[in-house]
This record gives sequence, structure tokens and C-alpha cells, in this order.
Amino acid sequence: MVWKEEVNSIPETILEFRNVFKAFPKSQHPAISDISLSVQRGEIFGIIGTTGAGKSTLLRFANLLESPDSGNVLFEGRDVSYLSGKELRSHRSKVGMVFQQSHLVLNRKVFDNIALPLKALGWNKEQIKERVLELLRLIGLEDKIDSYPSQLSGGQKQRVGIARAIANHPRLLLCDEPTSALDPETTRSILGLLKSIHKKFGITILIVTHEMEVVREICDSVAVIEKGKLIELGSSYSLFADPSQEITKKLTGGVLDHSIPEETLARTKGRILKIVLKDQVATEPILGKVIRATNYVPNILHSKIEYISGKPIGVFYLETEQDNSSTETIRSAFVRYGAQVEEIYR
Repeated sequence: MVWKEEVNSIPETILEFRNVFKAFPKSQHPAISDISLSVQRGEIFGIIGTTGAGKSTLLRFANLLESPDSGNVLFEGRDVSYLSGKELRSHRSKVGMVFQQSHLVLNRKVFDNIALPLKALGWNKEQIKERVLELLRLIGLEDKIDSYPSQLSGGQKQRVGIARAIANHPRLLLCDEPTSALDPETTRSILGLLKSIHKKFGITILIVTHEMEVVREICDSVAVIEKGKLIELGSSYSLFADPSQEITKKLTGGVLDHSIPEETLARTKGRILKIVLKDQVATEPILGKVIRATNYVPNILHSKIEYISGKPIGVFYLETEQDNSSTETIRSAFVRYGAQVEEIYR
């Protein structure tokens, strides 16, 4: 990778892990084993894996809440792996963090919780008030300014935690399982808030989660971690549409592996084709084109459209006649128009 050396340049890669390694005593395997990956400025990057995979350890390398035993952590092109003292505090001021639990100070009001990092950086009272009020409007909790954490719901606490994390305009926001303790409706609202923050401030977000709905909803890129190792890396869309590793298929739930209902299958007499439409092809009227091109009208048995990061993946099953000629004609037409075709055998 070529790094820009000009003083005024801004590296496209905001965070890079180079061969980072970490082992904890009495663990059966390293927490992190020789992982290298990059997070690009302005993206939402997800880290997924099973419990104990090493996701949170890797995340915490970014603000040095955990330090690697070996390897390097680069932030905006600078090696920050082993900072301490004033330099470490300066680095952490550029990296906000949202925890699984909000970690609010219980005996301080909402205003004071959000203001904490600003006071630590020496902002004056007027600057603090202006910024806190701006953030309260952003998270929709202006009326909770004088409330204590015990008076807030779980979702409200997390909103306050997010506001505190971005109070001093960090360039990178770390989110460690930010929705795992929330109900589905509240989770959607928190994801909406994170997307709003990402759009409004252009902040880069690195998020650890085991909830695939979170990944599908907001992540641009995803890394799959298993037993401390990087197993798979790619765009969110590609990992759901074409997972190559078994652990990834298990985690993503096999988005394209939709089976035909048994009662539907029992009524079929012909041959069955599974049609998969991805990327631009999924937005086009492929079935109509195939019917016009072949003069065959196959029976649609089952269909579903999934959306990953706002992009569609279409899957549907067709029943064709038993003869090879008509089935091959239909198959060839779908392939010609960019679809993936697989015959399903009972």
C-alpha cells in the first residue's frame, strides 16, 4: 500500500491493522492472530463473528483500550500502536466509542454526561452548552436534558452514549455491540441515528456486532473473525450474496438459501430452477424478457427479494416442463440476461 507523504494530504485509509497479534493467559487460542485489514475514510465497517471470536479485542486496538502484543495499528497513516501519556490522550480524542451498555455516569444528568469529554478538553461553558444542545436535538432528547440515567429507557441511554461519543467531533466512531441489549424497534431507531450521524458529519464508523440485521442495514464493508483469525473480508453485499466460508454462511443465515415450502413442492410435476438476481440485474424485468424471448411461461413457485445495504438480491423458483428442450431454453435465456441458474433436484 502506498501512503501519501504530503503534510496536508489526508489518507484515504483512516485505520489500518498490520499483522496484529494478541494472546491472553489461559486462552485456548490467540485473541487476535496475525490480522491485517484497512478501514477507509467515510465508510461504515462491520466486524462479525461468534462469541469469543476476538471482535471486541480487535475493535479496542483502534483506541488502544487494548494494545497488540505485536503488529501495528495505524491511524491516518501514523503508527499509534504503543502511544502513552499526552500522545495517547490526543489520539483518543479523535476516536469516539459507544459501548454495549451506555456506561453513563449515574449521578450526573444527561447534560453533564454529554459534556464530560468537552470539559476534559477544556472547552468553555458557552461552547459546551451550544454543542450539548445541538447533540440533544440530534438524538431527539431535548426534554431529557436534566434527567438522570435511571430515568431513561435503554434506547434513550444509548442515544445519550452516542451523543457523548461524538461530542468532540471524532474522526472515527467505534461501536461495540451497540444494539445487542435493545429490542428490535429500538435497534432500528439506533441504527437510523447512526446512519444520520454518518451522513451529517461524514464520520467513519467501525462496528462490532453479532446481529446480522445491523450489518445488512448499515455496513459498507465487513470482516468475519473466527478464533482470532480473519476468515473473510469484503463488501456487505458480497458477503451476504456470495459467502465463501462456512462460518460466513452460518453467520449470514444463507440469505439466498430459501427453500420451497413443502406443500408447494408436493404439487410440482416438472423440473425446478432456482434463479438468483444480483446487483443491477435484480432491478430489471428479467422474467418478462425471458418469457418474450422464449415464448415459454414457467410457473413461479416461490420468490423473495432481500435488501443488503439498500441493494436488492432476488431469488425465485420456477417450474418448467419435464422435457430437456424447454428447460434448457429457459435456463439459457436467464443466463444470457445475467441471472445465476441452478436446477433443484428432489
